[in-house]
Amino acid sequence: MIQSNFRDWTLEKIDESFGLKQVFNTSLLDSLLDYDNEVTEFEKQYIKNLQAHFILGGDDWNEVELENKFISPLIMFSSKPSEFFSYFLERDLNLDIDGYHLSGRVDGMIASGFRSPKKPYFCLNEYKKGTDPNGDPRGQALISMLVAQKLNDNKFPIYGCYVIGRNWYFMILEGKEYAISNDYSCVDSEIFDIYKILKNLNRQIENLILQN
Repeated sequence: MIQSNFRDWTLEKIDESFGLKQVFNTSLLDSLLDYDNEVTEFEKQYIKNLQAHFILGGDDWNEVELENKFISPLIMFSSKPSEFFSYFLERDLNLDIDGYHLSGRVDGMIASGFRSPKKPYFCLNEYKKGTDPNGDPRGQALISMLVAQKLNDNKFPIYGCYVIGRNWYFMILEGKEYAISNDYSCVDSEIFDIYKILKNLNRQIENLILQN
């Protein structure tokens, strides 16, 4: 059994080791990005306030500050309280897959469970910069999604996201295929797209959990 941390993985290594393939047209990713929810005036004001803090100093924040001052508040604001699932931070995932013992700490995940995560449906990784000595943000997000998929017995699509500074990218993994969205910037009007996608994500995960 090969011991391997999430930060060791790139998209190319994942494709070659587990037979995954990136696709560029998928209805599942389209349905995540094709939100139909409106943003209220109250929501607009809260989001604009978060954005103003980021514009003022976000490019100089470290990863802990980026997570705590911006990413988590936006994700929490996009969801409603639930006893069936929640957003968890800095939780470990590990599993044996195809001769590898995969383990790592996920920056953020939406998972079933009340006090602790049970089955993860969404994994997020955030990076200060596009290149980082601790790994590739796309690969680290995808490998954690693969573990989440196996923990769910391959029954459901797994959602993901990686954040590089001001840019957000959304992901979907179903079966052996995964897709990655174009970037969404949090410093312009696309921040409202990010928020709407997060609301849609929570709604889709809630439906998955309640149906099963």
